This record gives sequence, C-alpha cells and structure tokens, in this order.
Amino acid sequence: MEELIRSNDPVLIATVEALLGGAGIVHFVADRHMSVLEGSIGIFARRVLVDGDDVVRARRLLIDAGLGAELRDDPA
Repeated sequence: MEELIRSNDPVLIATVEALLGGAGIVHFVADRHMSVLEGSIGIFARRVLVDGDDVVRARRLLIDAGLGAELRDDPA
C-alpha cells in the first residue's frame, strides 16, 4: 500500500475516504486510533493508504476534487 495523504484534519480524512469509497478504490486509514495514546488532541497525523495498483487513479481523483495540494509527493 502507498501513502496518499497524511493529515490530522478529520474533515479532510473523511472527505478523502468518501471520494475513494465512492470511486470503488480500496483504502485504509492508518493511525486512526492513535487518539487513544495522544489523549484526543490530534497531534498524530492519520495516513490514507491505497493499493499500489490504484495509486494513479486515486491521485487523479483527488486532484480533480481540488485536493492535489494535500497529496504526498509522488514516489515515481
């Protein structure tokens, strides 16, 4: 799996999840439950990961949705 976005903005993460889910792109949000350790203050970023086969499609979807600035650097 490859990282698309890293953020501690819950609205951004939810938006990205909705876009990816709506497009049928399987994704995983890593570190979602770190708030148990941090006391729910939001200092640990959550990471949105997608399968390597879907990275290009997922990146294009998020760019088209106006979220290109939030993407991690393209490893390619």
